[in-house]
Amino acid sequence: FASPLFLGVGKTTLIQKVTQALKSTGVPIDGFYTEEVREHGRRAGFDVVTLSGKRGPLSRVSSDSSASRRECRVGQYVVDVASFEQLVLPLLRNVNLGSDAERKICIIDEIGKMELFSQPFIQAVRQTLSNSGTVILGTIPIPKGKPLDLVEEIRSRKDVKVFNVSSIKYSQRAFCSRVQVCVWICLK
Repeated sequence: FASPLFLGVGKTTLIQKVTQALKSTGVPIDGFYTEEVREHGRRAGFDVVTLSGKRGPLSRVSSDSSASRRECRVGQYVVDVASFEQLVLPLLRNVNLGSDAERKICIIDEIGKMELFSQPFIQAVRQTLSNSGTVILGTIPIPKGKPLDLVEEIRSRKDVKVFNVSSIKYSQRAFCSRVQVCVWICLK
C-alpha cells in the first residue's frame, strides 16, 4: 500500500475536507488533526482534535523565558506532551488492533516537531506504518533546518506518496479528489 502525505501550507484544511469525503464511504476511519487556537486575534497555540471530537492542548505560547530545561519547546510554544499522548496513543493503538485484512484509514495531522517530542508516538506511528491493513493519510512539514528523523524516514519510504500542498496548481476540490483517488487505490 501507499500512504499519501501532505507537505506545506493549508494541510489541516485539506485533511479535513478529504476526511469528510472519506467518512461517507463506510471505510473505518479514525485519527486526529491539529487546530490553531486563537485568543484576542492572536495564535495562542494548538489543540489536538480527534475525529470522534475529543480535544486537548498540544501547545501554548509561553512568555516565560526562564522555563524549565525539561520543558519541550518549539519556538515560543511549550508542548504539552502528556495531553497529546493521552489523546493520540489510545487512538493509534486502536487503529493497530485487528487483522491486516481489515482495511482502514488513519488520519495523522501532523507528524512534526511538537508531536515528535513523544517517543511512544514515534513508536506508534512506525507500528501503524507497518500495518498493511491501514492506509495513513497524514501531514509532514516541509524540510527546513535540522531534519526530523521520523519525517525523513517516512518521506523516503517507497510505499508513501507525498503531495506538496504549497505547490498546488489546481483547485482545492481537484486536489482533494486526487488525494481521495490515491487513498482508494491504497485500500485495494
